[in-house]
Amino acid sequence: MKTTVKTPAKTGNPHHELGRRGEDLAVAYLTGQGLVVLDRNWRCRDGELDLILTDGSIVVVCEVKTRAGTDFGHPAEAVDDRKARRVRRLTNTWLAAYRVPWCELRFDIVAITWPAGQMPRIHHMKDAF
Repeated sequence: MKTTVKTPAKTGNPHHELGRRGEDLAVAYLTGQGLVVLDRNWRCRDGELDLILTDGSIVVVCEVKTRAGTDFGHPAEAVDDRKARRVRRLTNTWLAAYRVPWCELRFDIVAITWPAGQMPRIHHMKDAF
C-alpha cells in the first residue's frame, strides 16, 4: 500500500489556518496513540478525506473538525449523516485507487475545540459512524 503524507499549505485564511493546525494536532495525537498515517488530505473529484491511518491491521478513516468555540455547536456535530455517507463513498474510491484488498475499516472523528489564546481540547471518537 502506498503511503502519501502531505502537510497542507498555509492559506492566509484564518478559518483554513485553524483547520490546518487542528489537522496537525490530530496527526500528532493519533500517531502518539500508535496509529500510522497512510494518507492526508487525499482528494479526488468527489471530495476529500482528511486522514487515513492504520491501527494495527485496521484501516482508520478519520474526519477532523476544528472550531474556535462551541457557539455553533460541538465540532463533531458537523459530521452529520450526509457527511458520513460521503466519507464512506470517498473511502471506497480511495480503496479502489490504491487497490487495497479487503480490510477491516473504522470511521473516527477527532473534534478539536481551540479557543484563541487557550489550549486545545481534543475529543477522539472511535467508530463514530
